Amino acid sequence: MITARWLEKRKLHWERLESIVERSGLRGVSALSHQEVRELGLLYRQVAADLSTVREDPTSQRLATYLNQLLGRAHNLIYMGRRADPGGIVRFYASEFPRTFRATFSYSLAGFAIFLAGAVAGFLASLADPAFHRFFLGARMSDTIERRQMWTHSVLTIKPLASSAIMTNNLTVSFTAFALGISAGLGTIYMMLTNGLLLGVITAACWQAGMGLELGSFVAPHGVLELPAIFIAGGGGLLIARGLLFPGSLPRKDALVIYGAQGVRLALGIIPMLFVAGIVEAFVSPSPLMPALKFVFAAGLFGLFVLYVVRGGREESDIATRS
Repeated sequence: MITARWLEKRKLHWERLESIVERSGLRGVSALSHQEVRELGLLYRQVAADLSTVREDPTSQRLATYLNQLLGRAHNLIYMGRRADPGGIVRFYASEFPRTFRATFSYSLAGFAIFLAGAVAGFLASLADPAFHRFFLGARMSDTIERRQMWTHSVLTIKPLASSAIMTNNLTVSFTAFALGISAGLGTIYMMLTNGLLLGVITAACWQAGMGLELGSFVAPHGVLELPAIFIAGGGGLLIARGLLFPGSLPRKDALVIYGAQGVRLALGIIPMLFVAGIVEAFVSPSPLMPALKFVFAAGLFGLFVLYVVRGGREESDIATRS
């Protein structure tokens, strides 16, 4: 339990950090004196330690939210004034992205829930009306499925070109879902629903044609990265919508900066995921490998992804908390 004495003592540091952030205005660290810049770094570390303490008290959720937002504003101020560091890209993907993913996991989960709702709706609609998938997928693809043929075999003949096209398409879908967060989240929700609907319709059509195993063995190898990447991008869009619609105690501009910065980190973080997924979708997913081997490959790839987002950057966080 956090005591009133501890709060009174620490509150002075929080207020001082907030005043420095406010004083920086639009000019950033250039508006601060040398002493204030040094003080900013010290206060940032102190408040980060205070946030770790507050989070251990379940009755202090509002205080934890305030400190988290304050740290977000200070973080943006500190890193806005840094010179580009070639090693920053490595540190971003090794630590910053997985930490951001964990901190904002509920938003990616919401993106998954919206996508799943669309997939279930598409699946049930296709089962209720077999003509629905023909209307939705078009006559050519529907005829291919009804002949119990996969439409993906042509990918094998143009692997490099197909891989590039797949990556481009996946990046377009993901970044569009993220960017449309600025539409108060409506565009993001639409993108997640329609992509989920498409998967649900295709799944129902293949299942009715007795091709469920063929579809599953095709989607699984690359889908274990491609689908989470889309969910994460959707979560980034919902973060933008959160800052726009629900700024809380912050000015809307500051809320957009904080939540938007988190969304950008999520959107940038999925680029390697989509790159790998595109290669797998062109070279592994449509290959003549046994379905069992494809599922084993998918399980291993997904296990590596889970290990990465669960453990990435955790050691640095532990060191920062102890210091």
